[in-house]
Amino acid sequence: MKKIGVFLVIIFLVVTLLCISNKNDDVRSNKIIKEKRGVFVSYIEIGRYLKGKDVDSSKKEIDKIISNINNMGFNMIILQIRSFADAIYYSDIFPWSYLVSGQEGVDPGYDILEYFIECAHKNNIQLYGWINPYRVRSNTDISSISDKSPAYKYIDSDTLYVSNGIYFNPSKSEVEKLIVDGVREVVSKYDIDGILFDDYFYPDSDIDIEDYNNNIENNSISLNDYHLMIINNMIKKVHEVCKKYNKKFGVSPDGNIDNNYSKIFADVKEWGKSDLYVDFLMPQVYYGFFNEARSFVDAVNEWRKLVSSDKVELYFALAFYKVGSIDVWAKNGREEWLNSNNIIMREVIILRNLKKCKGFALFRYDHMFNSEYFTDKTMDEIKNLEKILDI
Repeated sequence: MKKIGVFLVIIFLVVTLLCISNKNDDVRSNKIIKEKRGVFVSYIEIGRYLKGKDVDSSKKEIDKIISNINNMGFNMIILQIRSFADAIYYSDIFPWSYLVSGQEGVDPGYDILEYFIECAHKNNIQLYGWINPYRVRSNTDISSISDKSPAYKYIDSDTLYVSNGIYFNPSKSEVEKLIVDGVREVVSKYDIDGILFDDYFYPDSDIDIEDYNNNIENNSISLNDYHLMIINNMIKKVHEVCKKYNKKFGVSPDGNIDNNYSKIFADVKEWGKSDLYVDFLMPQVYYGFFNEARSFVDAVNEWRKLVSSDKVELYFALAFYKVGSIDVWAKNGREEWLNSNNIIMREVIILRNLKKCKGFALFRYDHMFNSEYFTDKTMDEIKNLEKILDI
């Protein structure tokens, strides 16, 4: 009888431990659902850590990136998978990026995106593919575009725009198709969690003035409205593709709402009130509390009011890259980041108290984990942030 009693006690303890273990897993999962904590990993990091390395060395660098992000308590990576009409994955549309192999179109030996996703998911981290839809180059060197690029056949045509960079002309139907097909290829082939476009839309307000004059009878809408319509049509089609494959789609627009209408023609007001365009918005609110031009609190409140649809989630991109530096556009607040060591922590706390806000992402990885980018405030800012990330 005593043996049976001991046996029952052992069974009880085992079941209790299993329940505790499952409860901890549930807590971890609930945190992921409750608050997105992202880190941007840009083409700069990809070039720095992966370019020209053999497969084993390259994978070790990715392992390190994932480990650093995971150990600090983050649960989302926003990885730049296509920055210059190229790819860090096997694509039938875009060539391999020179950022991974040193030369456009050269296979690095393995599927970088697939490995990133695999490692991220093993660590309970979501991975979103960050795409620049229209940018081909950040310089004007046409000769750097290989014949493997979809941009190559448009050289010397009005489909490709060269001025302070090289961009696809948004108003061309073949460009819209290229962008939509490119997203479809990724979301249909990879176990990715979502797609993010940043704020590179119209590079110039005159890029498509000829198309506007040819297609809009009697100028029935303004050129600005024409630009908004072009981007809206593209965004809507990308969203439809992502929805078909059960992937989230969002945009990270300029934090200054007015700039979205006067410079890049992103119709964020329409996107924030409708479920036809995006699943989430992640405005780049790269401001301090004493930014005289636009304070963090004012900007956040503007975006909170703008997103009225219950089906559009709201996240915020925060400027970790400004830690310990002069904020040149902040006027009287230009030295705030230089003198403070807990701005990001305080911003996160404020966001957590906004009903509509579902999380945040920090721009960008190197400024958090590469000592070459550190200022005398970096480590203090990180330590203060860790206090509220439950590490």
